[in-house]
Amino acid sequence: MEYVFVVGRVLFGGFFIISGIRHFQMLDLMAGFVGSKGVPAPRPAVVASGLLILAGGASIVTGFRPLWGVVCITLFLVPVTFVMHSYWKDTDPMGRINNQVNFMKNVALLGAAWMMLAIPRPWPMGIE
Repeated sequence: MEYVFVVGRVLFGGFFIISGIRHFQMLDLMAGFVGSKGVPAPRPAVVASGLLILAGGASIVTGFRPLWGVVCITLFLVPVTFVMHSYWKDTDPMGRINNQVNFMKNVALLGAAWMMLAIPRPWPMGIE
């Protein structure tokens, strides 16, 4: 079961690492989208959120300070879920569906992150 846990950590944390990298690869595009949602200082917000999920994902993958990794992921997911994917405000049906799917995905990711808090530390095959 240790190996299954490590593979799960790599898949879960890797999702956030890849997403964090994409924040920087598509910084201008993402900043434009974030700005369209009314977020002040959209470019710094994208940079900060990218750093949060990079750190959180790396923490989960390596098992180094996983509590802090979950905190980083939580600090990213809670505001992003409610600000960027507020599907209840959408009037376009396709936009509403897209945002609702992303809202629910983020809630599920948040639940998975919080479940990791129940795993005794140090984590199997972790750096901590």
